[in-house]
Amino acid sequence: MTFEYHVAKNGSDHNEGTKENPFLTINKAATVAVAGDTVIVHGGEYREWVKPKNAGLSEFRRITYQAAENESVVIKGSEQIKDWEQVEGTVWKAVISNEFFGDYNPYTEKIFGDWVVYNPGRHLGDVYLNGKSFYEAETMEELHNPTKKTEVLDHWTKTVVPAHQPEQTQYVWLADVDDKHTTIYANFQDSNPNEELVEINVRKCVFYPEETGINYITVRGFEMAQAATPWTPPTADQPGLIGPHWSKGWIIEDNIIHDSKCSAISIGKEASTGNNFRTKRRDKPGYQYQLESVFLAQKAGWSKEKIGSHIIRNNTIYDCGQNGIVGHLGCVFSEIYNNHIYNIALKREFYGHEIAGIKLHAAIDVQIHDNRIHDCSLGTWLDWQTQGTRVSRNIFYRNNRDLFVEVSSGPYIVDHNILTADYALDNHAQGGAYINNIIRGKMVQRKMLDRSTPYHAPHSTEVTGFAVVYGGDDRFFNNIFVGDEGIENVGTAHFNGYTTSLEEYINTVHREDGDHEQFNNVEQPVYINNNAYFHGAESFERENDRLVAETFNPEIEISEDGNEVYLSITLPDGFENMVGEVHSTDTLERVRIVDADFENPDGSAVIVDTDLLGNVREDKSVLGPLVGLKAGKNRIKVWG
Repeated sequence: MTFEYHVAKNGSDHNEGTKENPFLTINKAATVAVAGDTVIVHGGEYREWVKPKNAGLSEFRRITYQAAENESVVIKGSEQIKDWEQVEGTVWKAVISNEFFGDYNPYTEKIFGDWVVYNPGRHLGDVYLNGKSFYEAETMEELHNPTKKTEVLDHWTKTVVPAHQPEQTQYVWLADVDDKHTTIYANFQDSNPNEELVEINVRKCVFYPEETGINYITVRGFEMAQAATPWTPPTADQPGLIGPHWSKGWIIEDNIIHDSKCSAISIGKEASTGNNFRTKRRDKPGYQYQLESVFLAQKAGWSKEKIGSHIIRNNTIYDCGQNGIVGHLGCVFSEIYNNHIYNIALKREFYGHEIAGIKLHAAIDVQIHDNRIHDCSLGTWLDWQTQGTRVSRNIFYRNNRDLFVEVSSGPYIVDHNILTADYALDNHAQGGAYINNIIRGKMVQRKMLDRSTPYHAPHSTEVTGFAVVYGGDDRFFNNIFVGDEGIENVGTAHFNGYTTSLEEYINTVHREDGDHEQFNNVEQPVYINNNAYFHGAESFERENDRLVAETFNPEIEISEDGNEVYLSITLPDGFENMVGEVHSTDTLERVRIVDADFENPDGSAVIVDTDLLGNVREDKSVLGPLVGLKAGKNRIKVWG
């Protein structure tokens, strides 16, 4: 027997939870709902950390939490603060008892953990004026006299980028905490905080179980915001504003999620498999602790039977300090699609090497498709064990970087995407297949000979070996590469000197005696054909069939009209005469290190035949992500 529980702002937790006599809090419903039950939350604002207590039992006997149809339900990790006292000029203060925060005070908790590179003393707290977040000041002088920073240095790319939105920069806060009180100072400029909605971060999470193994939960239709989430590197506990906490089979869909201090949706690891030991112990590199976390996770039940297989779809995610979606190990076998992710890590109050719209480690068989990702410090970052992963039909624009694949041995597929950042692709991996993309912007390809990372039996978490990244073993077919003035390294010319078949590679390796050192000295094979190169993009020297128009400028542009997104691109005469075949398991050479084929997650043959808009390709069709591209001017709606 299944039940339908109701939650409403006029309810009571002493009620039965029926529609006529609803509960007051979602957490009350979470204590009684069991497999097969549904919790319907009615309109209003709920300030609580929802901690599901019971698990669903299967895909067909899950526990569903959903907003009532056509009703707006907002769940916040913040509290409203009303009693502000004017200090001087536009600076006000609120004095709050430390008991108000319980055992977690975000104004004493600093941004902390492995791979944090830059943090000038900033904390997990935040202040919001009518929904807009402030910036944490470093000193009282800055609080009273905030300065506008229009540019900062991106610590990873070493380039100067916009700091944040100038209209927000004068709104700053600073906290002073003693044994009994937390005093929050804030510069509200022309606003009177006692006449406006002012909120502060209080809770670590908004919808996140405290226990692991809370499987088969659906969360649907909510707005969730303003959580004091901690920094989430792959070597630590990874709580997000919402997430399954080392469980299986969650569905997170049709939500609006924003203003998480660090990560919005986490499908990552838990604390027992390592929790910032690099930073706390300082005795070994984070790389070593991350290796150990893989084996600790296996002891903790890291397998397809117990972990992962989540679905994250149709969400809007924005204004988060570190990630839109994050996960190490716990993300395996998941599907992430049709999400709109933007404004991630743009405030730059702190910085580290774990920032992106989507940042996943060990994304085994994860399918990332049909997402719109823009205005992020980095669009998508796949780090370690990118195996069986597919990145398909996504739109990347106005990011500082679009896509980064690091220290992985494949097989993975990147197909039918649009990448338009000046810095479009970081390829520090091997074993990839890049098919039918538009790539406009700089491409950086690097070997990684000082870090061996794990690889796995196909479609499994079972570790079968370790390997460094030799560079190469990549496939580039049917792509359109577009350069631009001042942008170098666009195209495939950085593979010049590489072998072009496994047979050639093996023969070259064995011309001289030796063992592992010979494999370091010979460039792995690359498989490159049927690509187009425009406006300064350069081709691989041994590519047989290619379209090169070095001086032709396609004038590529991504534009927005409300929620609709359009691609504009001009293509040269004769473009349609250059066609490429549909690639599949049969045409894509196996990856060398893992000795595995390109396949679907269920082990069936993969066929890369569906374009950005869902159109199925013929045996041969035009290059790029859209079958409708033609010579001359093209303007095509690609989202909305």
